[in-house]
Amino acid sequence: MKIALINENSQKKKNDFILNVLEKVAEKYGHQVFNYGVSENKRANIDYVGAGLLAGILLNSRAVDFVIMGCSSGEGVLISANAMPNVYCGYVSDVVDAKLFVKINAGNAISIPFGKYFGTGTEFQLESIFEALFSTSFGEGYPSERKEIQDCQRKELENLKQTSQISMMEILDEVDKDLLYQIIHNEYFEENFFGNSLDDEMSELLKDLFDAWIEEPFN
Repeated sequence: MKIALINENSQKKKNDFILNVLEKVAEKYGHQVFNYGVSENKRANIDYVGAGLLAGILLNSRAVDFVIMGCSSGEGVLISANAMPNVYCGYVSDVVDAKLFVKINAGNAISIPFGKYFGTGTEFQLESIFEALFSTSFGEGYPSERKEIQDCQRKELENLKQTSQISMMEILDEVDKDLLYQIIHNEYFEENFFGNSLDDEMSELLKDLFDAWIEEPFN
């Protein structure tokens, strides 16, 4: 599984720490992690609205299979991500949240309140969340006798999102280009997206935009 890490601007001092803990756990389960920032080491400007848009791009292009994201409270990123088509983002603040989200909702993104997790024992808290996430089988149901009902509810939600939301390509055509600029014109996106996207049409659109802005240096 390809996993993206996205944290917005307020959490940039924590990016390296979160990435190290995530890689430690993910690699143990055979997953690959791609860091989309924001950190203090590379230029990127992603607020919580942009983080949700970026998650939509990554999942709809199939550049990644799963997105781990967060802001200070986790709420803004959660709302933004779920506004995107084919993004099913859950709020995860502890191990129980992680296990229930995977077992019941089987979504493709989580939002973590990173602002809550810095102090004594932070590494253990985050590591436990990631362990619970990756060691649990997606969609196995909880309790087990409700699996069939929960499968049906996920299908209902998928149908509802398809009915109520426009496509990712339509969003990219209509979205404020300054917002789009902020999330793709940085070294993270260039390094990680174009070699992994499986959607040629989306890649071509974003590459054209990226190249049009490339004259402005990263630093």
